[in-house]
Amino acid sequence: MAGQTKKVFVSGCYDLLHSGHVEFFRQAAQYGELYVGIGSDRTILHYKNHKTVYPEQERLFMVKSIRYVKDAYINAGDGIMDFVPTLDIVKPDILVVNSDGDNIEKRRLCESRGIEYVVLPRTPHEGLTARSSTDLKKNSCLLPTRLDIAGTWIDQPYVSQHAPGWALTISLEPTFDIRERCGLATSTRNIIRRIWPYQLPMMDPETLARLVFCFENNPERDDGIISGAQDAIGICVPGLCRHYYAGHYWPERIEMCTDEHILHWLESHLVMIPMAPRRPGCSVIDGQDITVAKVKALANAADSCWIAIMNMDLTAFATAYRNSFEAQTAMFPAMIQGEVQAYIDRYAAQPHVLAWKMPGAGGGGYLALVVDDASEFLNKHPEAIMLTIRRPGF
Repeated sequence: MAGQTKKVFVSGCYDLLHSGHVEFFRQAAQYGELYVGIGSDRTILHYKNHKTVYPEQERLFMVKSIRYVKDAYINAGDGIMDFVPTLDIVKPDILVVNSDGDNIEKRRLCESRGIEYVVLPRTPHEGLTARSSTDLKKNSCLLPTRLDIAGTWIDQPYVSQHAPGWALTISLEPTFDIRERCGLATSTRNIIRRIWPYQLPMMDPETLARLVFCFENNPERDDGIISGAQDAIGICVPGLCRHYYAGHYWPERIEMCTDEHILHWLESHLVMIPMAPRRPGCSVIDGQDITVAKVKALANAADSCWIAIMNMDLTAFATAYRNSFEAQTAMFPAMIQGEVQAYIDRYAAQPHVLAWKMPGAGGGGYLALVVDDASEFLNKHPEAIMLTIRRPGF
């Protein structure tokens, strides 16, 4: 019928709805009445291998509420062409895609059905910043990381079988760029992102840590390595945590400290310095020398470190922190490789630096320093990173 308004169709996930989506809808709606197909939770899980931030009914509600949209539907199909069943409902005159969504399969579908095919460039609304879901996902990940404070390596049975002891960790908010291969448990964090891409679920922290540990160390793992439990625990358990190992992969006990005065005190005396990441092929276990005496030194330093933190005794904390690192490197001298010693020497000479260590297995990454006053140190050293300990409930 002459003068009849054309039907326009677009399709996407719209999980992290942003201004780029709204502008795309606005531009598409200039061709006629706009109908939107939305990827189902099931399709996104199977096709993109992650769960949605917002369930499909919530995404449907949000998209329908946008004034450029005439109506919207949850697509019943699968994969990249999941919108085909919705086309049968809408019977559009025009299919609009953005430049990222253009492909030959969609073009052929439109040719076979007599549907006009329009490709729009990605352009932000005038005066706004360009947005994409990919960039938002990169920048919106709220998964914490962990910093090991003392007792590192005790979570490996081949260490704790010589003498039991505690590992001390703090869970850190992702307030800085968490680089790969730098000792901040990024391999475990990346495993978590495969299940929960943006934030940890609200559940018992110890149970959550067990789930992560078991998922990372599944029976099909073929590299012969069992990741230490301190990574999963350090990430999943908020605040300051200590976990006791005695010849097994999972600790016998886990204790938390979430006292605000103590956490604030720790934040006021810890900073990190970026170094080069651990080199590819670097093996920190080469030349290991694990003895009863050295493991006991590691365990004793962790005990002293916990007591010093509980008492907020900076001098004792720095001494125990340094002793723990020296016990680590006595057993695993390859932790210090390349330019690491030069970094240690440079910052150890600073008057307000009291102790130092490398996070994780070492070999590069960061130096984690104990300092007189973190705020003053950060003012004088712009390369330093301020740390924020994750509190319960976040």
